Amino acid sequence: MTQIGFIGLGIMGRPMAEHLLAAGHALHVANASAAAADMIAAGAAGHDGYAAVAAASEVVILMVPNTPEVESALFGAGGIAEGLGSGKLVIDMSSIAPLATKGFAARIAELGSDYLDAPVSGGEVGAKAATLTIMVGGSDAAFAQAKPLFEAMGKNITHVGPSGAGQTAKVANQIIVALSIAAVGEALLFASKAGADPAKVREALMGGFAGSKVLEVHGQRMLDRTFNPGFRIDLHHKDLALALSGADELGIPLPQTAFCEQLLNAARGNGEGGLDHSAIVKQLERLAGHALGE
Repeated sequence: MTQIGFIGLGIMGRPMAEHLLAAGHALHVANASAAAADMIAAGAAGHDGYAAVAAASEVVILMVPNTPEVESALFGAGGIAEGLGSGKLVIDMSSIAPLATKGFAARIAELGSDYLDAPVSGGEVGAKAATLTIMVGGSDAAFAQAKPLFEAMGKNITHVGPSGAGQTAKVANQIIVALSIAAVGEALLFASKAGADPAKVREALMGGFAGSKVLEVHGQRMLDRTFNPGFRIDLHHKDLALALSGADELGIPLPQTAFCEQLLNAARGNGEGGLDHSAIVKQLERLAGHALGE
């Protein structure tokens, strides 16, 4: 049994924390939300603030939206860093900037603790089913220590490389997912405008080389118009902004990523940033003047 602090009990963080609790680990959370109260009722220990959570834990896991939130949780007043010491492990499972991650890891190392960046893919569905893909950056020793915890939350677990490598892999993942969602949206929209039943077209494509998890899950979301968030447009836009920023630093073009980033930005401008990223199709429908099924 490992003493685990968990910060960030949102759409994905809460089921991840529940899996750790169900696996027999002791869970520590901050008394700051209704989700935390539910976790305490289920057996977690509640603490007043992040520093107290870290002090009570051997491993502290973060699952928060963006780079500033991670930095604040780690190093802000009353933050995790104040409760760390020799031999502890911090695991950031958020999706944030790779360069910032390297800096955070160095600062945590100065406190005598180790650090892993371990962003995930799979959305709410994967978090609930404990089938997340987990991409890990950090030392071999820290990865070996954390692997049993990862196995309680995911299935495809890869130690990609040193600090920052996990976040780099996640940015690459988000490029592929965004472009795939846009491609599925364009294909179904084309089929609909041409007079074919987009549901039947999706069914046909699922059996061929175009078949994919995105076509299966998000194609169905588009047809059903079920855009309640599994992964919010706001967060995917943030991830593509990280990709484009990194590409600028590397001096490489990402033209299709830039297009998808603008589709997501258009959604935000239309007040749809809180919808699932499959709602990219709504922006394509606006451009086409045609909606699926019309």
